[in-house]
Amino acid sequence: MFKINEDYLKLQGSYLFSMIGKKVAAYQKENPDKSIIRLGIGDVTQPLAPVIIEALHRAVDEMGSADTFHGYAPDLGYEFLRNAIADNDYKARGCDISADEVFVSDGAKCDSGNIQEIFAKDNKIAVCDPVYPVYIDTNVMAGRTGTFNKETETWSDVIYMPCTGENDFKPELPKKQPDLIYLCFPNNPTGGTITKDELQEWVDYANKVGAVIIYDAAYEAYITESNVPHTIYECDGARTCAIELRSFSKNAGFTGLRLGAAIVPKDLKSGDVSLHSLWARRHGTKYNGAPYIVQKAGEAVYSEAGKAQLKEQVAYYMNNATTIYNGLKDAGFEVSGGINAPYIWLKTPGNLSSWEFFDLLLSKAGVVGTPGSGFGPSGEGYFRLTAFGTHENTVKAIAKIRENI
Repeated sequence: MFKINEDYLKLQGSYLFSMIGKKVAAYQKENPDKSIIRLGIGDVTQPLAPVIIEALHRAVDEMGSADTFHGYAPDLGYEFLRNAIADNDYKARGCDISADEVFVSDGAKCDSGNIQEIFAKDNKIAVCDPVYPVYIDTNVMAGRTGTFNKETETWSDVIYMPCTGENDFKPELPKKQPDLIYLCFPNNPTGGTITKDELQEWVDYANKVGAVIIYDAAYEAYITESNVPHTIYECDGARTCAIELRSFSKNAGFTGLRLGAAIVPKDLKSGDVSLHSLWARRHGTKYNGAPYIVQKAGEAVYSEAGKAQLKEQVAYYMNNATTIYNGLKDAGFEVSGGINAPYIWLKTPGNLSSWEFFDLLLSKAGVVGTPGSGFGPSGEGYFRLTAFGTHENTVKAIAKIRENI
């Protein structure tokens, strides 16, 4: 008889946002006349920029002609997009990344889960706590996390790096030595950042102990402060210790189109084995590439018109972030984030747990957010709100919170 991967049975409950969806659906069923404002999931609400729509239309027309039709994409992605990424996201910032080190994908979420496949099962992983759940759950599926302790809500073989108000939501170098280090800055969920000098310490540490940093840069477009790095490759030595994940979801609104990229430098090796070659083999075997029309839309992101239009879109969301931050702070909440990221991280009032505050916010104000405990044990007592709603709904949500909570 066939057997299953029993590591899947170790997963705790549903995926966080599935749990939220079920709770909201149940509330709506019981309260059909009440409106709900969703500031929970990090999905965008603004339409695609005009230059992207134009690129999509042109690409669709090309697919309708035998002369310009495109089938399977090249393994790494189309050269026009890889060049655009390398030139604009890296070379323009003085970083030594070439187009053939860019692997086009359908998003950073998939890459952050899939990248662990090229590493041995007995590698120790280190994660910030709270953390984007995909980093943990995909390693659970791979059998890399050990056993789950329900009292501490931690995995035995995972190295946790607490990020709380006490350390300004910044991880400290782990006391136990990891093999894989997951970092995300600007951070999801806390919205926190680290400076270039602080990130350099992580690069130096990884090179010293022989670890690989998996660096999630999905929110770099929201950085406003000059001393916050947009890519880990701004740091000396990052080419020998870091893989970077890029996303078009939040900077260009591609949550429905799906497009991203993993950067794997050729200098990154385990002994004589190149991780670039391993990822290329995995990528070519298991993935047929993002659609041509989507990659053409991605190329438009880097046009002059694209940069200008998306700068306005990012500003729209960051205006929402300021509205949430100031509104909650004026109401007496303890808040952080919202400066270099589209997330506001707030302390739950009184002694309410994260899920208790979720229920209170939903029932009293009709606002949906994300319980901090869903991101890990150090997230208990905190709550995340996203700036990706419409400005009208954002203003309404803050007014409702101030009136009812």
